[in-house]
Amino acid sequence: MKKLLKSIVPELSPLRLAYHRTRALIAALWYGFPAKKLTIIGITGTDGKTTTVGMVAHILNECGIKTGALSTAFFQIGNDVRFNPTQKTSPSPFLVQKFLRDLVRAGCTHAVLECSSHGLLQGRLNHTYPSVAGITNVSEEHLDYHGTMEQYIQAKSILFTMLEGEGTKVLHYSDRSTETLRTVPSKKTILFDLEETKIDSRTGAPLNLWTEEISVTGTGSNAALVWDDRGSSGTQRLSLSLNIPGRFNLENALCAIGCICGLPSSPALSASVKALQTFKGVAGRMERIEEQQDFSVVIDFTVTPKSYESTLKTLRSMLAPGKRLLVLTGSCGDRMKMKRPIIGSLCAALADVVVVTNEDPYTEDPEKIIDEILTGVAGMMPIYKNTSEIPANVMNRDTTSGAGQSKFCVRISDRLLGLQWILSHAKTGDIVLIAGKGSDTTMMTAHGQIPWNEREIVRRELRNK
Repeated sequence: MKKLLKSIVPELSPLRLAYHRTRALIAALWYGFPAKKLTIIGITGTDGKTTTVGMVAHILNECGIKTGALSTAFFQIGNDVRFNPTQKTSPSPFLVQKFLRDLVRAGCTHAVLECSSHGLLQGRLNHTYPSVAGITNVSEEHLDYHGTMEQYIQAKSILFTMLEGEGTKVLHYSDRSTETLRTVPSKKTILFDLEETKIDSRTGAPLNLWTEEISVTGTGSNAALVWDDRGSSGTQRLSLSLNIPGRFNLENALCAIGCICGLPSSPALSASVKALQTFKGVAGRMERIEEQQDFSVVIDFTVTPKSYESTLKTLRSMLAPGKRLLVLTGSCGDRMKMKRPIIGSLCAALADVVVVTNEDPYTEDPEKIIDEILTGVAGMMPIYKNTSEIPANVMNRDTTSGAGQSKFCVRISDRLLGLQWILSHAKTGDIVLIAGKGSDTTMMTAHGQIPWNEREIVRRELRNK
């Protein structure tokens, strides 16, 4: 009956949304509105949410403030971190409210919640009463559900309306969401950006938080952090150092620090910056896998065109001359089909060897998803239907000089075989990106969830190699 009703009632119908929001109220009643006993920080966006949630929780715990966090990748109570088996950014409201009650019982005073557009629109995060609402960025994603970017941003804006005119908004100044979100009432607004922007064109005043002198290496990111709180303390300038690479992680750090600064009672800025020096990243997010191999392997939850572009450019900048960037890619089923050829074209443009494979097909035909990705690769590099088609002179090309290096794409529908092939053909100094699954421990298929812990599978295959 439930499946029948789902097929009849549209996703965004008032009836269906009312059902979700009623469940959220019942869940909050059942667990005694635990969010009222916590200081809640909500973080939304398209990319970088999980890492930013991890950063905020890490800063607070390092500063002696016992904090819990709920994200796509993990559940955290204090320093105890466990994987999120649901793989949902904003799970059932009953799970959300139970988790918050568990935090209260564990003695936590703060909670950091990763907030998806679906979860916000459906009310799964209702009755969480955030004191701070932050956003990383928005780009084209979930438009199969929301319809347009405007509606997608409106869904994200629900987190900020939950401030009810109080609390703090933390906004990414140059992001396309800011014009909408800065109109949502709040007591305080913190604007952050990288070094390109320091002045708010609307007011002529400096932003609150920005970076200068950015330096990114293969193992980390560094910058001068500038904070202007418009108060008596004036402008502060500190050295920010991260042990995870990528300009985008500096953006995540700015959002995280902004959220900390927006708290009613926040640790000193210097304490936040110091804490981030020991942040090791989040499992499955730009995670290096080391099993004594002579090439680099990075696993990342790269799923949007914007994240593919950022991640591939970051890894490309880390390559030594004559070395290759190899990427294993796919795309999720039952989700925004229009992004698939874009992902294919980005991989073809920025990588040397592309393996297109299965990811999370859900109810779709995996071969059809691969076909749609390959339409973006076509014309940009040779495509081989299977590994046996790849000419020997291409496979054995010496890349040490960087001259005459061949770029190509191969279709390997079985993800395990794709992983085995790409790892076995990486050479000394190459970088391999395993994209799409991150820290997931299952794969979503037409027959339900099946076990698939990609991080462990990659480690096993590297040891076998």
